[in-house]
Amino acid sequence: MRKAFVTGFPIKHSRSPLIHGHWLKKYDLPGSYEAIEVAPDSFPAFLNSLKDNDYVGGNVTIPHKEMAFALCQRREPAAEEIGAVNTLWFEGGQLCGGNTDAYGFLANLDASSPGWDKHKTALVLGAGGASRAIIYALKQRGLTDIRIVNRTLTRAEELADRFGSGISAHEWIAVPELLQDVSLIVNTTSLGMEGKESLSIDLSDVRRDALVTDIVYVPLETPLLKAAHMAGLKTGDGLGMLLHQAVPGFEHWFGVRPEVTAELRNVILADMNGGQKP
Repeated sequence: MRKAFVTGFPIKHSRSPLIHGHWLKKYDLPGSYEAIEVAPDSFPAFLNSLKDNDYVGGNVTIPHKEMAFALCQRREPAAEEIGAVNTLWFEGGQLCGGNTDAYGFLANLDASSPGWDKHKTALVLGAGGASRAIIYALKQRGLTDIRIVNRTLTRAEELADRFGSGISAHEWIAVPELLQDVSLIVNTTSLGMEGKESLSIDLSDVRRDALVTDIVYVPLETPLLKAAHMAGLKTGDGLGMLLHQAVPGFEHWFGVRPEVTAELRNVILADMNGGQKP
């Protein structure tokens, strides 16, 4: 029986066991997927013990993504560009690392808003770790004008330097002006997350065919997405990205490429709603 895991510190909040457990049952596969809490100082030893404990790989979340990047023996191009690893597997006896966040982001938008990338201008809110995957994804898809705004300008400038041409850095105060001609708006910050400060932006001057998306999925409709709905704009929630980013890892570990379905989405929504069906 193939064994996989998700590890972080803390980890009890993770819905990855629900996602992969659903797929294992759906495809009738003999495997397991469990959440394992590992403190940062114990993480290297945990990775070294994977083979001895018969794990075929797993997911890595906060705060271990950068350490996993450093400790892998081989990394996929996306992980190299983003500078973080969230998926581990063994290949030829080597511990390999990938980053599926960019894939998940693109696959979610492709599924929920086909043709979203026909225009090439985007505004990315935030310059933290999550924004690196989003910017990488947008560049991979051919967007040529990506504007990063952040409360600390130097962090936005570091990302603009990292990813090169077509990326510009701006202070948060510039948001109203930057919004006027963008076709995609992405929140990569924790603003609007349950228990966090809200994200309030005036979307009245945004072009009518723009798409607004948020990587936050608790709550499902964040303040930004609610404002977008009220402004009559298309939206994409963060739950889809969570589901799609899980696909490549499952295929590595269990040999089947799973589908993201409405049934799976409803399983996670029910868990988010305390067991109540959506």
